[in-house]
Amino acid sequence: MKINNPGVPLKLTYGPDVIFSKVASPVICFDDALEALTQDMLATLYHENAVGLGANMVGILQRIIVIDLQPDGTPDPQVFINPEIIQKSSDTQCHQEASISFPGISAEITRAREITLAYQSSTGQPHVLRTDGFVATVIQHEFDYLNGIIFLDYLTPIKRKMLLKKTVKFQKLKGLR
Repeated sequence: MKINNPGVPLKLTYGPDVIFSKVASPVICFDDALEALTQDMLATLYHENAVGLGANMVGILQRIIVIDLQPDGTPDPQVFINPEIIQKSSDTQCHQEASISFPGISAEITRAREITLAYQSSTGQPHVLRTDGFVATVIQHEFDYLNGIIFLDYLTPIKRKMLLKKTVKFQKLKGLR
């Protein structure tokens, strides 16, 4: 995907926040406003030095994910509108996951090693992507956000509560709350 308009970084929503327990609505209008929003989301991603961003992380309950892993240091943005994971491998992998909406914490999470994702482009064109490894982890992490699930939901209640307290303390210390 070519970045047509560099966009403007959006304000992040920090957890815990009720938006992270809500399911995002499908995108139904593929217009210039959607294109501008995806560019603003990408600008936010780069501004925050992140690899993935779900729309609810910037306060928008729409089914939009942007990612850019910059494998060789060159921007390679990908936009997934109305993503649906249609297949997951039974093989799993573990990665240390973190989130710009839950700063100051991370946890090792086990996810499917390979996924198949059906999605639309920002112009509404349907696509299917089969991917694995870290890309699959990033997409699953952001996809969960759209479904009201955060990475901490995979942990025991005690570990989750401890990390939520830690992120709130971190956010207060950094002036984010």
